[in-house]
Amino acid sequence: MADGMLGTASVLAPGTCGEFVQGMTRGVDFLVTCPINQFSRATVAVCRRDEPGSQVRGIDHLPKTRQAVAATLEQIRITLGASGLFADVAIANPIPMGKGMGSSSADITAAVCATGRAVGIELPPETIAEIALAVEPTDGVMFPGIAMLDHRQGKVVELLGNPPPMEVIVIDRGGQVDTLEFNQIDRGERWRGIADATTEALELVREGIRRCDPELVGRGATISAWAGRPDDAGPWVERASGFAVEIGAVGVNVAHSGTVVGILLDARKRQSKPVYRRALEEFIDAAAVQHYRVIGGGVRF
Repeated sequence: MADGMLGTASVLAPGTCGEFVQGMTRGVDFLVTCPINQFSRATVAVCRRDEPGSQVRGIDHLPKTRQAVAATLEQIRITLGASGLFADVAIANPIPMGKGMGSSSADITAAVCATGRAVGIELPPETIAEIALAVEPTDGVMFPGIAMLDHRQGKVVELLGNPPPMEVIVIDRGGQVDTLEFNQIDRGERWRGIADATTEALELVREGIRRCDPELVGRGATISAWAGRPDDAGPWVERASGFAVEIGAVGVNVAHSGTVVGILLDARKRQSKPVYRRALEEFIDAAAVQHYRVIGGGVRF
């Protein structure tokens, strides 16, 4: 094959506000995504060269995304029968890192999808998840709607449906969590100890999505937030829960491996702006307070 540019593509992938539910089911780790309207944008240009192997340029500061793009290029190279492929990658991502807001998952999802689209290949969510999981445990933002995913091995994938109309006030208590380090610790005993609560939470969220009912989703997320909250997040979950009751929110959720707590609102009540202003006053000691819509996952073009 002759050298030359194969194509360019840009793709958006959403971040998250932690998870609606996280735990174990039938002995398998899982989480239920909580995608929000904050996006990572990846722009990828792929060219073919008569040189062996694949090379990724432009994202040395994002080693996990670089590894995922390199794996994608290698799959494409074999498919096309090319000697070598080069990808120039640019990432624009406002999602803060180390917070449990899916920054790395969004980067990887957008970059892998854009790499495929640059050469005319539409990679399905299952393939993107497989590539992402080879790098690190991943959120399920590559799947449409709200997804239940085995975030470690990909053994369980269930698409629960589109989210009810919901908004979320995100409270960041500060600090960062290294997800690679976090996920090296076996927390199986902990998850098994809260299995009953997690099962109840999952069924409420599943039914809430089926019935388009923010109240049920909020109840399930709150159970999971209390049962599976990070060790140092207890006071913040308690404060957020009290605030949620006070202002009539449907519940709270957390990043089970992060620093954020979400106050979940029924978007049909149109209360987000005054609640956001009150949250700024109530959580003045927080590192950040932000307002987002809950959306369906999946890539955007």
